[in-house]
Amino acid sequence: MARKKPVGNAEFISFDVLYEDGARSSNRRVPAEILGGLDGDEPAKELIEEQDRKIAELSGRPRGPIKAIMRSGK
Repeated sequence: MARKKPVGNAEFISFDVLYEDGARSSNRRVPAEILGGLDGDEPAKELIEEQDRKIAELSGRPRGPIKAIMRSGK
């Protein structure tokens, strides 16, 4: 039996995020299409920071600055 194909062509890469206050967030999904090239994973950090700002606006609880991001291991 054939497997179903995922809807759309979107492929995601998961990242673990370490914040300066020691907090950690796992499996933050970033579209693979924005990664690579000369910037490497820097666009992922920028996207995650943007997501954190939106979440902080909605929740009223700001997230600290990002210390490091690492691709999640499977």
